[in-house]
Amino acid sequence: SVRRDMKARNVVVIVVAVAVNAAVLLGTFLFVPHAPAHRPAIVVAVGDGRLDLLEEEVSPDLVESVPVEVRENLPDPVIRDAKVSDHNETDSHLPFEESLGRKDFISDAPFDGPSTNAAIGIGGGAGGAFGARGGRLNLRAHGGAPGQGEDWYAPPVDRESYDAIDKNVFRSPRDHPLSTFSIDVDTASMSNVRNLIENRRIPPEGAVRIEEMLNYFQYDYPQPEGDVPFSVTTEIARCPWNPKHRLVLIGVQGKRIETENVPPRNLVFLLDVSGSMTSPDKLPLVQAAMKLLTKQLGEQDRVSMVVYAGASGVVLEPTDGSRKQTILAAIDRLRGGGSTNAGAGIQLAYDLARKNFDEEGINRVILATDGDFNVGITSRSALTKLIVRERESGVFLTVLGVGRGNLKDSQMEMLADRGNGNYAYLDSITEAEKVLVRDASGTLITIAKDVKIQVEFNPDLVGSYRLIGYENRKLAAHDFNDDRKDAGEIGGGHSVTALYEITSPEENAANSSVDPLRYQSGRKTDGPELQDEVMFVKLRYKQPTGDRSRLIQIPVGDPGNVSFGTASRDFRFAAAVATFGMALRQSEDMGNASFALAKELLVGTEGEDPHHERRALGELIDKAATLIGN
Repeated sequence: SVRRDMKARNVVVIVVAVAVNAAVLLGTFLFVPHAPAHRPAIVVAVGDGRLDLLEEEVSPDLVESVPVEVRENLPDPVIRDAKVSDHNETDSHLPFEESLGRKDFISDAPFDGPSTNAAIGIGGGAGGAFGARGGRLNLRAHGGAPGQGEDWYAPPVDRESYDAIDKNVFRSPRDHPLSTFSIDVDTASMSNVRNLIENRRIPPEGAVRIEEMLNYFQYDYPQPEGDVPFSVTTEIARCPWNPKHRLVLIGVQGKRIETENVPPRNLVFLLDVSGSMTSPDKLPLVQAAMKLLTKQLGEQDRVSMVVYAGASGVVLEPTDGSRKQTILAAIDRLRGGGSTNAGAGIQLAYDLARKNFDEEGINRVILATDGDFNVGITSRSALTKLIVRERESGVFLTVLGVGRGNLKDSQMEMLADRGNGNYAYLDSITEAEKVLVRDASGTLITIAKDVKIQVEFNPDLVGSYRLIGYENRKLAAHDFNDDRKDAGEIGGGHSVTALYEITSPEENAANSSVDPLRYQSGRKTDGPELQDEVMFVKLRYKQPTGDRSRLIQIPVGDPGNVSFGTASRDFRFAAAVATFGMALRQSEDMGNASFALAKELLVGTEGEDPHHERRALGELIDKAATLIGN
């Protein structure tokens, strides 16, 4: 009898549970508008079922229901409160039901932990709370399976922006004898691509800038001699992704500056503390990075700190670098919230840098942000004018990008380019240590500015050529001799690598879709000494405080048929990086480039690799192949 009663009670419990679940499902379908089928969903019921709603960006077109299914056999989530911002610098803590309307979430997406990539939406009455322009929302789940006690932050809505890439194509040296471009020492693309892949996101094409991937790594190019601030190396061998072609390397090595020779530094930390910066991979990471840099400062250095959100202000007046505790305490006091008025912050930071300008030292603003500027000066043209005007003061700019979801990569790259500076993306404290400690000379000390490269190809030996990367660094031929034209900067110890893929005249003639020219075809290069030159490389640069450029000229002879396997270690490594970039982009002229080939080309290229960066590239290529399937 007792057993029958228990069995009956169990049946009743099961029936009630099924009925309740059916009611919840029916109620959700009746009263909560469905998210469009193409939008991903988020699983929120993890651990002990407790959730916090934290501040993060939500675009206005996603202010609607995004269903979430309880996949684990856990209690229903208890959502305690929400922090809502309406972009008018007014944040409010409201009960969840009052601010967002409902707490019923249904979905078919499995929960897979911290790497889940999903859009965030809000059901019920969220529209009124957030307004037409959208607001901020995030979820944090506490404890238990599958997080096993770790916090999980639901990824923010993907509002990242990247500039489109106008890919370089093969050009005939008879029609286009000159290839001109600005050097680029930014490294943001490599660390950003790595972060995307490690979070199982396929990098957008605009995020894959092959020149930044190449220049992320150090190369064993020779140190410069005399008063020239950099050396130039050239090398030619067979192209690994198309053996019929040849690959040309141009390597530029900046002079290394020993620690005891580093000049005094006048640094202004310009830190974004707006509401979009509150997640752990943004402001907290920036604070940790600034602490690393602070610990490298000496008594000859000075540091100021400006923050900006809806308004901007000085939170640390110029402070001697030996007063580390004062600087660190100011960093610890930073808190995020409000909208993002970058223009006002940039102006204030440059004002402070000029006020404390050191004629014999380094004068630099270090901007750390996700690039999401939404009040004040927000247009790219207006920000460009501001930066261009301020760079004339002799104050240089370093931009540190952080975070996922609303990263404005194109905005930050533009600021660094126009501000005589460099752009790095920090995806971890390890990357911050690389940028601000190990590579501090390259990041902070400019040894040459407005560095341009112009290559003239010999049409008797080169049928066509293609510059790999540097698409947004291309210059007109006449820009090379124009000292008014802005170009890139080289920092102490920086390595810059450029690759050209070239074809033979015979192959180019066979594949040409244009009839032979009547008057120009068949013309030979004058002089026997010129007939053996593949190309003529020219570089122009200015001293950091100079206005007139200096010229370097290097003829490059034909080395003959050099196999790829006998090329230098740096040549083979650079080819592997370029192959990886082309495979990510799925470039039209990639030939046989693939992730498998990139991994193969890495063999034997590690060298000393003290920080295991080259080895880590191989692991990243494996992850990309698994993610993308190429």
